[in-house]
Amino acid sequence: MSNKKQKTSLNQQQYQDFAKQKEILRPVFKNCIKAFLVGGFICLIGQVITTFYIHFFNFTEQNAGNPTVATIIFITMLLTGFGVYDRIAQFAGAGSAVPVSGFGNAVISASIEHRTEGLVLGVGGNMFKLAGSVILFGVFSSFVIVLVKTLLIKWGVI
Repeated sequence: MSNKKQKTSLNQQQYQDFAKQKEILRPVFKNCIKAFLVGGFICLIGQVITTFYIHFFNFTEQNAGNPTVATIIFITMLLTGFGVYDRIAQFAGAGSAVPVSGFGNAVISASIEHRTEGLVLGVGGNMFKLAGSVILFGVFSSFVIVLVKTLLIKWGVI
């Protein structure tokens, strides 16, 4: 018997056993496959957009990243506004949340949810609740990485 079961009363043990019998088993492997495929498909779309920018707008591979990210976020926001992205997220789980499209979905979802409070305080204020923290940590981590790289270069390590 485990320590957890020894410390519980008889009623608690019975309830835990009952809850364990009634618990619905989740298809973890199936969910992982769906997340992998949908996340990979989103990344494939990103690669197609990058290739589009390189061939039709003469971007370099390095410069095509920023407009690609902006395009994916814009498409995600449109799909979220029309209610399509929610169905994709329901099917894919983390596969739709991990790429940059998850960021776009989270930003626009917060603003849609609070649109009754007005454009400035509702939509604008709640849109930047998530975006502000992402931007803050992105800028801070970039600063730390550049600082470490600069010190490593100065010390002759790289």
